[in-house]
Amino acid sequence: MSEAAPRYQFGDIARILEALVAADGSAAHAYANRARTALTRDSLLSLPDLADAANYLCLLHGRHPGVIDHAATRSADNAAREWLIEAADAFASERAYLTQVTVAAGPAPSTAGQADCETIVNQQRHALDMLAQSDRRGCAMGAAMALVLDWRAIRHVLDMAAIRTGIEPHACTLPDRASTLDVARAIGGDDHVDRAIQFGARQLLNQHRGLWDLLAARADVRAKSE
Repeated sequence: MSEAAPRYQFGDIARILEALVAADGSAAHAYANRARTALTRDSLLSLPDLADAANYLCLLHGRHPGVIDHAATRSADNAAREWLIEAADAFASERAYLTQVTVAAGPAPSTAGQADCETIVNQQRHALDMLAQSDRRGCAMGAAMALVLDWRAIRHVLDMAAIRTGIEPHACTLPDRASTLDVARAIGGDDHVDRAIQFGARQLLNQHRGLWDLLAARADVRAKSE
């Protein structure tokens, strides 16, 4: 967990959620960030790296129901209903795009410890399912909102993989940052709910960072075996 991530302060859950994603989300991870900040062609993620990312992202988020779908069945907040419907519909499109890119990029490159890596990501998927089905009010919504906010950075990696395999990236229609943070403010404000939102968001971001750590380690193993 990044030390830059803020500690809990009552009454500002939207600001905290945004800061959490900025500090601990995919855009802050060095490996994932190579998809958009590489200074030279040699420092870009290679096609095998992109295929690896697409395959493991598909393993984590490619099945239905996912985090947002589960959250929609758990949330009783009227203020979140429209956002959840929009987010679930949009993520269904993202899931289809993820699958399309994964197929085009080809199978994950052979890497030592492959079976163990797949087991780890399946465990991450199970952890996200449990998180998004939590009965603790605000927890599932925190995970869903963090996913929507963090997906923009993940999309950079998928779009790079799409372009490299001849696919034209389509527009992402997930709820934007402002509307997502508005929902956080609308359902938050209660100490217990705010803590639950923050917990759900942190746990979702932890799983994403764990995935990028795994992908970076796999890339390193492949580089050393060449």
